[in-house]
Parts: sequence; structure tokens; C-alpha cells
Amino acid sequence: MATIVQKFGGTSVANAEKIRRAAGRAMKAAQSGKHVVVVASARGQQTDELIADAKELNSNPPKREMDMLLSTGEQQTVSLFAMALDAMGQKAISFTGAQVGMRTDDSFTRARIQSIDAQRIRQWLGEGYIVVVAGFQGVDEKGNITTLGRGGSDTSAVALAAALDADECEIYTDVDGVYSTDPRKFPRAVKLDRISYDEILELASLGAGVMHSRSIEFGKKYDVPIHVRSSMNDNPGTWITHEVPQMEGILVSGATIQKDLAKIGLVNVDNRPGNAAKVFAHLADAKIIINDIIQTEVSKEKANLSFTLAKGDLRDALQALEGVKKEVGCDSVFVRDDIAEVSVVGVGMRSHYGVATTLFRAMANARINIDSITTSEIRISCIVDLADGDKALTAVCEAFELDKPADKRHR
Repeated sequence: MATIVQKFGGTSVANAEKIRRAAGRAMKAAQSGKHVVVVASARGQQTDELIADAKELNSNPPKREMDMLLSTGEQQTVSLFAMALDAMGQKAISFTGAQVGMRTDDSFTRARIQSIDAQRIRQWLGEGYIVVVAGFQGVDEKGNITTLGRGGSDTSAVALAAALDADECEIYTDVDGVYSTDPRKFPRAVKLDRISYDEILELASLGAGVMHSRSIEFGKKYDVPIHVRSSMNDNPGTWITHEVPQMEGILVSGATIQKDLAKIGLVNVDNRPGNAAKVFAHLADAKIIINDIIQTEVSKEKANLSFTLAKGDLRDALQALEGVKKEVGCDSVFVRDDIAEVSVVGVGMRSHYGVATTLFRAMANARINIDSITTSEIRISCIVDLADGDKALTAVCEAFELDKPADKRHR
């Protein structure tokens, strides 16, 4: 019997009416002869409300206690979801992440999944139940509740789909699928019918809000077909799959803007082998996730080293660097928290030239100065002033015709 995992985000379960609608989808899938596992997020803005409650009592709450608190949002949702299914005459049972063996490391507020024991889920599926699992959470080897970071319910869902060898993982959200860019920032954005794991992974890591980046990593590694679709209608969404030859003909698939960033620069570091390793070892020990890194040689003796990171990690990163500045001969440290990163992504970059020219010309025509540039095989990113961020995104989207279906764009 086929198995399907359905994940419902916070807006899809925000109130009783929406929970009933989501439960109806799960029940319809079960009635079609499928084993159904549901992964649910906290309702609406509940996670934000819990964070506000915590900050009212403690401006820097312990991360372990934050995980204990935030995990309660998903637990409420899954129990209500199971109750709704029961009222419809469908057998259902809810579980926390810990109860289904979602084992993680001990990195509180950003834990990573290490293993899943799917036996308990299989047992209940075999007895005709829809199994409803709390997303976003797990448990470490000491029994502490952990959370996977914002958007972590996506990761829970795809990881469970991989563990169960599910036929597909449906991600229900408040949009119809994956768009060429955020429609709230560029209203003419178009929905993509299909996108590769590599492209959506780049977009997710660059701030696109549709999918959690680690969920895409699971999907790619374990070959889980992911269908991102709306919880409000039955329209086809966007399939996330392995790359196919037709995708190479699309120069740029999407664009993103990331505003919650900061940049740290270490000026005149001693230009010796091993110094960069020392810097990033200190940051790793502090569990700081680094985005883009740029090192520029000033002379044979000195180099400048800069990197971007989430604004929320800025204080911890600066504290971590205090212990290594003298060791690497750093003259000074500068910080920018008024930046935005605008990026374009597309597997077509591997086989086409001129992407950089189009991007930089668009920025120049919009009179936007570029602070720094980083690239990968399928991505170009530019750091600009925060005040220019939205204008830069619009300029890029228009330059690459991201308001048109892929087959209607100029090559």
C-alpha cells in the first residue's frame, strides 16, 4: 500500500475550520487506499507569541528552556488534528517527535535529526490509523526536548517520508507552490511547475520562505518527491525533484532577497596558513552558522576576512571572535547590520554565459552599489545596502523576466 506524508503549516491549521479542512484532505487520501502520516506545525502565530512571552520574562532565555516551551505549540495542533479526524469517523492517533523516535543532537533551537525509528508509526498505519506527528521537534540522547529551527516541520515531514520510504511528501502551505520570487515583494512572480533539489536548496538557504533548507537536503539524499501546494485549493503545485535536461534551458529559475543578515569583517589578519581555520573553529564551537565567506589578500603579510551570518547570531559571533583576534593578528573588526543579499539561482548557469553581465547591468541601471559578490555553480549573490534591497530585487526580476513562464523568456 502506498504511503504519503502530508505536512500542514501554521496558516493551514490556524483555527478549527482550517484544521477540519486539513483533516478532510488527510481522510480523503486514506479513503483512496493510502497509508497517511500527517506532520503539523503550531497554529498561526503561536510560536511567535510563545517567543514574546519568553522574552517578556527573560531577555536572553536559556535555549533548552526555549525548546521545552516552543515544542508545546505543535503538540496542541496534533492532538486537535487527531480529534477532528476522530469526529469524522476516521481512526487517528497523535504523537510528539520524541514518541516516534525522532532522535536529534543537542543543539537546542537548531537541532539536527540523527535517526528516526519508524516502527511505531508503521504499526499504527497497519491498524488503519492516520498517524499525526508533531513537527519541528525531537529528543536528544539524554531525553531533552529539542527543536529544529524555524520551518523545521518541513524537515520533520521529509525525514519521516524518507524513513517510511513514502511515495511522496506533500507540503501544504498558504501559496500555490514555489514562485520565481516572493510574490509579496514582486507581485508579478510566476509559479514554477517543477524545480530541482539543487535550485530550491539554494533558494531556501538564501531566505526563500517556502521550504526549510534541511528538508530539501533530506529529499535529495533519499530521493523523496516533494509536492508543494496550497491548502486552500486542489490546484497542482510545484514538484521538487532531481534535475532533468529541460531545466538546463532555463537561465535563471528564481531570485531571493535576504534581509535578516549581518556582516563581520576582520581587518588585516596575519596572512598565514591556518588562521582562517582558527577563526571559523571558534565560530563553530559557538554553533554559529556562516553564510558567505570572502577573503582578500591585502599584501603578502596581511589579508581581510569577512563573512555573513544571521543577525540573531551577531552577538554570540562577536563574543566567539574575542578569543581569537589577537591570535590571528587582527587589527580591527567591523560590523554591518544594514545589509541585504539579493541572489539569482538557476541550473542553466552551468551551460550559459552572460548571467553575471545581466545581473550587474540591472544593478547599475538601478543605481545600486554592490558591497560584495559571492557565487556558486548555480547562484550569484550580491550584498547591497538594506535600503536598496527591494529595488535591487525588482531590478533583477525584471532583467531575467521572472514575471513570465520559463518557456516565454528570452534566452
